[in-house]
Amino acid sequence: MHWIAPAKINIFLRVLNKRADGYHNIFSLMQKVALCDELIFSPRPKGIVLHCPGTNLPANNENLVVRAARAIFDYCKYSGGVEITLHKKIPVTAGLGGGSSDAATTLMALNKICSFKLKKNELIKIGAKIGADVPFFIFGKSALASGIGDDLKHLRNLPPINFLLIKPPLELSTKMVYENLNLRLTRGKNNYSISRSLVLGDIVHVLHNDLESVSLQIYPELADLKKMLLRHGALGALMSGSGPTVFGIFRNGKEAKQALEVIEKELSDQYLLFLAKSL
Repeated sequence: MHWIAPAKINIFLRVLNKRADGYHNIFSLMQKVALCDELIFSPRPKGIVLHCPGTNLPANNENLVVRAARAIFDYCKYSGGVEITLHKKIPVTAGLGGGSSDAATTLMALNKICSFKLKKNELIKIGAKIGADVPFFIFGKSALASGIGDDLKHLRNLPPINFLLIKPPLELSTKMVYENLNLRLTRGKNNYSISRSLVLGDIVHVLHNDLESVSLQIYPELADLKKMLLRHGALGALMSGSGPTVFGIFRNGKEAKQALEVIEKELSDQYLLFLAKSL
């Protein structure tokens, strides 16, 4: 059985404070986009077997897919097994939530395939123990997230959004980015102004990411990518999550495609470019 696992973009991300458990409380607008991994599930008598062709990803308990399968099997006291093939399209360590999305899709797929009949809130509870972004991918297509990312509220007024994503040949550790964030500098807009702008559909004016300042200190060239997107027609540009992927928002798919065709000639083939619409 084939399932897709979409990437996400943080249109807005504010880090509020650090908790006693080491996690950070955040406030974020998260949006799924049509850049997806593919997972294929096949029941087997016992055991969890994962294949990740064409990647160097671990196929053991270090992989969130395996952890998700084991978590739902343990929760439901299931003695059977599953074979999973993961075809990666979402870049890894990119700030796009690919691993969390794969884990969430695994929970939802096995819930259906194995007829566990768990409700969405139960899947979210299981997912929260796997990773902070996992609940969002179970929850819906867009959401306002608070807490560590597991307190989610629906958004129903977002207009369709056309994105152009640029993943540079760089790696950023989420843990390292958070550890270097100066929380005293992350004070600012309140939730009301964000919600009000969303109702008006004015997405560009709420673009913000507290983590971007840290990532730009490490890789100043990310600022150049943002300027490049704006120069080629983006209404706004921002880094997603802890990076290093940078995205631009365009008026329509045609303008996004035109920008891609120009930008890919300006960058080396080590840069990955993706057109993606909001889901």
